[in-house]
Amino acid sequence: MTTLVISHEVDDVEHWRKSTRREEYFGPLGITARTFIDPDTSDRVGLIVECPSLEAFQEAMQGEGAADAMKFDGVRPETIRMLVEG
Repeated sequence: MTTLVISHEVDDVEHWRKSTRREEYFGPLGITARTFIDPDTSDRVGLIVECPSLEAFQEAMQGEGAADAMKFDGVRPETIRMLVEG
């Protein structure tokens, strides 16, 4: 398993927090996420992602389902930052 720390900005934190789209898309691929909210910034959120491999996650992110989930969740793609457990 590979662990990732991901942060990004969203349009509406509460909508993003309550959304089930991440789990619906990534769950069947063996990818899980714990969500976090920046208490000092109204639009920054983060995740700790557990996935089979970095390659599997990157492949999943190229799928149309990932793009649809991010759009629905109000993710601002240009703000995504990812760290890989080292």
